[in-house]
Amino acid sequence: MAYDSNLICANRLIFLEKLMLYDVLKTVHVLSIILWVGGMMFALWFMRPAMLQVEQQPRLTAVNDAMGRFFKAVLIASVLALVTGYWMLGRVAKQTVQAGVSFEMPIGWWVMAVLGTLMVAIFMHIRFALYKRLRDAVQFGAWDKAAPALAKIQSWVAVNLGLGLAIILAVYLLR
Repeated sequence: MAYDSNLICANRLIFLEKLMLYDVLKTVHVLSIILWVGGMMFALWFMRPAMLQVEQQPRLTAVNDAMGRFFKAVLIASVLALVTGYWMLGRVAKQTVQAGVSFEMPIGWWVMAVLGTLMVAIFMHIRFALYKRLRDAVQFGAWDKAAPALAKIQSWVAVNLGLGLAIILAVYLLR
């Protein structure tokens, strides 16, 4: 039986390119999650207690500035996590079906997909509704409105942190 070495090399190259793309996307996915979940942990567990020692006006101004910077990064990270996650899911499903096997998504992946999508929705609410209230209140010196806006943001960030940690546990425990 004769083999066409050019065809074999071309097929290997295509396979390696697809494998490398998957690895790059998975790396982007994981780094996005690290930034997002790690940032929430830092904000709630370390920055928040430290900032309670600062007077209200400078505290709210500093936290508003820090959140503005963090939320810009999380906006990018959350979209990247969602896009790369669903792309990898679709790719595995497509390859499985093309191999003639039915695709049954593991429960951990279901949890990750559903809760990850919910996390993005909650973040969008935090960023585009709640943070706008905080930013506007700080900008106009309405400290009596800024403090409750910050408290609401912190509550929803805590919910998202809990969801993020639940996803991490589900992915590793529900294999």
